[in-house]
Amino acid sequence: MPAYHHGPGARLIAILLMRCPRCCRGGVYHGFLGTRKNCPVCDLVFEREPGYFTGAMYASYLLGIFATMPAWLTLLLTGQTYALILSVSVAEIVILMPVFFHYSRVIWLHLDYLLNPKTFDTPPTG
Repeated sequence: MPAYHHGPGARLIAILLMRCPRCCRGGVYHGFLGTRKNCPVCDLVFEREPGYFTGAMYASYLLGIFATMPAWLTLLLTGQTYALILSVSVAEIVILMPVFFHYSRVIWLHLDYLLNPKTFDTPPTG
């Protein structure tokens, strides 16, 4: 498999467009919730092993914090009730959950690729 080298700008664009971490061209998803098994461009297997995307929950958690922070911080600083702050935050998370789901998996793939590029050279075992 040829080595792919992408700078930080190309990598960020690939994450925003939900592209493959190896080639930065093939889409990770098809349709609304359908995750592809392989990259349509470089044939990278996205789910590297059973339970691979469990780590994506950390990325989802961080996305949730940063997405809701402006609202709950504003409400907190303006002296709103904790019930309102909690209600608005939960509503935001419920509405944005599909976005968090998609992006957390893509961020996890790219993070894994940046930290362990050699493991993306060969097909996963199992």
